[in-house]
Parts: sequence; C-alpha cells; structure tokens
Amino acid sequence: MAKGIREIKRQIKSIQNTRQITKAMEMVASAKLRKAQEKAQASRPYVEKLKEVVTSIASGSDGVSHPMLVSREIKRTAYIVITSDGGLVGGYNANLLRMVMDEIKHKHTSAEEYGLFVMGRKGRDYFNRRGLPVVESVTDLSDTPKFADIKSLAFAAVQGFELEQYDEVYLCYSRFINAITQRPTVDRLLPFDKVEQNHDVKAEVEYEPSPEAVLEVLLPKYAETLIFSALLEGKASELGAKMTAMGSATKNATKMINELTLTYNRARQAAITQEITEIVAGANAQG
Repeated sequence: MAKGIREIKRQIKSIQNTRQITKAMEMVASAKLRKAQEKAQASRPYVEKLKEVVTSIASGSDGVSHPMLVSREIKRTAYIVITSDGGLVGGYNANLLRMVMDEIKHKHTSAEEYGLFVMGRKGRDYFNRRGLPVVESVTDLSDTPKFADIKSLAFAAVQGFELEQYDEVYLCYSRFINAITQRPTVDRLLPFDKVEQNHDVKAEVEYEPSPEAVLEVLLPKYAETLIFSALLEGKASELGAKMTAMGSATKNATKMINELTLTYNRARQAAITQEITEIVAGANAQG
C-alpha cells in the first residue's frame, strides 16, 4: 500500500508541474492575443476602404477593365493556406486543413490542377507528408508579423494569377470571432468579384494618368493587403485557440489533482487503519 501511496503522490506532483506550465502558457497567449486582436480589427477598415476605392474606379469610369476583374476558364487553382508554426492550439489547424482538403477533393482530380502557398510549419508539413504540391512556404512567423515577412509569397501568388499560371486564387484562413470562436474560411481572392457598371453615376474623382493605370497598381496591392489581413486574422485566431486550449488543460489538470488527492487520502487512511488493526491484534496476541 505504501508503494501505491508514493506513486499517487508522484502523479499529483507531476500534474501540478504540468498545470503550472499550462497556466503560464495561457497567460502569455492572453497577453499576446490583445495585441493581435487589435491589429486584426484595425486592418478591417483599411481593407474595406481600399475595396471601396477599387469599386469606385471600376464602376464610375466607362471602359475600365483589368485582368484581375475578368473570370476565365478554370484550369489551375492556387490556394493560400495560413496555419500555425507550433502546436498546442486545439483544433485550430485541424479544422482549417480539413476544410482545405475537402475543397481540394471536391474540385480537383489530380495534383496538377492546383498549387499550395502555405504559411506556417504545421500546414507545410501536413501537405508535404501527403505529397501535395507546395509551391512556396513561409515559416517561423512571429506573433506580430509584418508584411515584409510574407511579401515574396503574396507576390508570387498574385503574379501567378496575372501571368495566367493560375486561373483563380483562394485564401484559406481562420477568421477571428472571439477568443473562443475561430471560423475556418475559404474565400476566393482572385479574380475579384465583377463590379456592375453604373452608367448613371459618374466618377467624382479624376485619376491620373488614367483609371486603368491606377487599377494596374492598386489591384495587386489590394490582393496582397487581403492576404496580409488574413494572416493577422489567423494569428489572432491562433492565439485565441492556444489560450482556450491551455485554459482547458489547466482546468483538467486541477480536476485530476483533486481526484488523485481524494484517492491519496483514502489510501493513506486505509493504510493507517490497517496499521492500527495490526498493532491491536499484536497486543491482543501478546496478552
């Protein structure tokens, strides 16, 4: 019985140490989440305003066109997938990757029909293990990423569409709702949704040298901005998922400690009772 009691005590100590770690990780994720959430939310108005300007040019000027606004026959598709570098984030990666794989299986019959641009080690390793075509990847991103960190990947994906290497581009990320809820999302990035021409409304702004020239510069930047905004959403989602997962782990550890403590006390009480019984029995035998 003594051996059993010592084993239970060692288990309690081990779980207490684990709980300290998970509690610390929860607090760190919570502190980082506030900054990431602020950045993600701050990017949304900028993206909306940029979209408003693009829409204004396309709808308010006659004869304005751009390859990014034109749909063509779909022969090859690019997917930009945003995952985390590390684990301990609950179902954050698994839920998104499952959605991406469902999308791929539904739309494609061979690996030649699509290419993958991946951010995060978890996504890169996941696709590599399955032999899927990873065109370019970026890993070791900080919790406060900068556009320069993903500029080459974003440029490659957007340029691939412009050069007709890909006929459509999808953005796959987890949209941040709150610390508990992150929504896996697959949005079409390119071509942009066609804007209905409104001939009754004339543009109130004159663009120099021409609306076409402005769109030529603005649309690629707009696409890259959407990619970076999705990365900020993904980072906020990742930290929210980590905070929630570590919080659940801490609660589970506390529950296990309470149960083991109860078992330990019962075992110790039983051992003491047995020792008392043996002492009394020995005394009676001698008497």
